[in-house]
Amino acid sequence: MNEQTARTPLFCDVTLAGRIERAEARFIAACGEAAARRRGDRRGFRMPIGGGVAGYAEPDSPLNKVAGLGFAGPPDPAALDAVEQAYAARGAPVQAEVASLADPAVLQLLAERGYRLVSVENVLGHALGGGAAGPVTPPGVEVRPSDDAELDTWLDVVVEASLHPDAQGVPWQEEFPREVLENAERDAAGLVRRYLARLDGVPAGGGSMHLTDGVAQLTGAGTAPGFRRRGIQSALLAARLADAATAGCDIAVVTVQPGSASQQNAQRRGFDLLYVRAVLVLEPGR
Repeated sequence: MNEQTARTPLFCDVTLAGRIERAEARFIAACGEAAARRRGDRRGFRMPIGGGVAGYAEPDSPLNKVAGLGFAGPPDPAALDAVEQAYAARGAPVQAEVASLADPAVLQLLAERGYRLVSVENVLGHALGGGAAGPVTPPGVEVRPSDDAELDTWLDVVVEASLHPDAQGVPWQEEFPREVLENAERDAAGLVRRYLARLDGVPAGGGSMHLTDGVAQLTGAGTAPGFRRRGIQSALLAARLADAATAGCDIAVVTVQPGSASQQNAQRRGFDLLYVRAVLVLEPGR
């Protein structure tokens, strides 16, 4: 029996899920603050709600969401009223992401208020420590940290990858214009460790990682369409896992679409399914 088949899958309890969801809420709040600095106005907001955060960056942004609910009890209805009114004032839906290990009363409350389930996401985890995972070095592929001097190169490749998602598995429920994706990635760029992958010297893929409270959030990775099926995603994954372990994190997490190539690649590298996030939406005017 080899090491991969002999290992014990990572188990996620409510405590660990709460830690991961709080990390996600902090990241969304920090990205929202960065967006406000870029825009130089007060159009956006960050509002604490039920142990999590409601964030709004700008119209149609992927950063517009409620994260981290359900690990400090259900949100106060009056606080939820204020959140819903803030989104409605901007003509935006409320998108609440609720972990399957959160307090079940949260889902009941949202359903009673007219939220509808639109999609689900899988949260995968990898225990770190005890030695970093080995590198992955496909022929011609080089992965290294990306500095500010090549920020535009990194942005170009990760946005291009996002605009052409892999067709395997359940598709993302949302689609975003290029400009909106560029803004969101630029806002997050100062909060994450960025990685650029080159194939035979040509920029081919990129990824990022946010570290907080011992949690390494793999906050995105993509390969430009013309360079796929060359091992770039696996190389980006391995590089970030090694750096996360060196930084002292005890767990790495990634959010993927069910049945996607990203989930398949992550599970090949030792990630386990921890829990599911339900994505619920309340449209303006409901």
